Amino acid sequence: MKPTVTQLGTFAASLLLPVSAIAQAPVAPAPAAAAAPTTFTITVRPPVNGTVTIDPALPADGKVAPGTVFTVKATPAPGYAIDSVFYSIPGSFPGAVEYTGPEIKVTADRNKNVGATFIEPKALEGFTVKQNIVFAKPGVKELMYDVFTPNGARNLPAIVIIHGGGWAANTEDIMRGLARELVRGGKYVVASVDYRWIGTNDGDKTPNTMAALVEDVFGALAHFQEHAASYGADPTRLAVTGDSAGGHLSAAAINLVDMIGDGGFGVKEGVYQFKPTYLPAGKTAAQVRASLTAAIKAAAPSYGVFSAGRLAGQMKGASPAEVAAISPQEHIPNAKDRAVPQFLLRGTRDTLIPDAEVQGYTDALKAAGQRAEYVQVEGAGHAFFDWKADGNKATFARYGVPYAAQMEAFFNSIFYPAAK
Repeated sequence: MKPTVTQLGTFAASLLLPVSAIAQAPVAPAPAAAAAPTTFTITVRPPVNGTVTIDPALPADGKVAPGTVFTVKATPAPGYAIDSVFYSIPGSFPGAVEYTGPEIKVTADRNKNVGATFIEPKALEGFTVKQNIVFAKPGVKELMYDVFTPNGARNLPAIVIIHGGGWAANTEDIMRGLARELVRGGKYVVASVDYRWIGTNDGDKTPNTMAALVEDVFGALAHFQEHAASYGADPTRLAVTGDSAGGHLSAAAINLVDMIGDGGFGVKEGVYQFKPTYLPAGKTAAQVRASLTAAIKAAAPSYGVFSAGRLAGQMKGASPAEVAAISPQEHIPNAKDRAVPQFLLRGTRDTLIPDAEVQGYTDALKAAGQRAEYVQVEGAGHAFFDWKADGNKATFARYGVPYAAQMEAFFNSIFYPAAK
């Protein structure tokens, strides 16, 4: 099951700040205990090109008893298909929590908006989608990924997408717009993966570390690689991409892959290794390291955090060595040893990730002899690759679609060089 997400507000304010500012934000005193609410308000967002039904039916004012469970079901109008069924928490980050199936169950544990979005079926033509493939359950929530496979695919290279959300929000659903764009040309199988949220935002009693998130990404890659042939993909030809927090994690996936191991992360002085959340039966961490290191050929990390200096703000209490171990910029291999070509994007109006962060990473890649292409997206802000039920589709159409095409062209130069 997807996360019930009652913890979205924990980092709500801090995630809207640059990472470097998070560590400096003052901690407000705990408010006095308030009386438990006697009702919550459930508001149905008016659907377009389809209908939404709620069972049991809501009263006219939408006020219901705490703990009431509703089934929200979407039905498309003729000529349309379901894009998502969603709920959102008014005023919270990141907005809507989305599910791409025809119905969801929603618990009245706070005020919520519910609804559905619909799209033209042609947006779903030419490929199939296998959803909610569980690869691990290291904590409260199951970790899943979705696979988008072109019709008739066989032995195609694959692109694995890692979502953003301040390392503390969203699921793989939010990247389905980008996945559709990358699969549409028929050249790639595309997977969109989820991971634990940092801290206790998942509801885990033991806070999740940044290292744990990296291990989840490697676990997803190991599981996908093991089953790649069944998805029509070539397990020896992988690329990674992601935006925002996923930009960091995708850069980590390609740069830190040779740090996969079972020696623990900081358990022994000077030893920083990532044990994938999932290991194929009969395989060691060392074998997975060798397999993924050989398979991951390129990355396209968009508007991410790469330097240790900016990551330190998110890793409170971590030593400088631990922060450096998570930083993609600190682990760029020399091109003579291993090529890690990368395509980087950032909107010129991005107020969260400064140009200097991406330019500094680009310069470091080039200094190591690596191929690095950095494209500034004129007029775009942050998170233009997100596909959100409660908005952002116009932004995606304006920036996401054309720059997904540029990203694909970059990957084509790696996997289909003869087609230049």
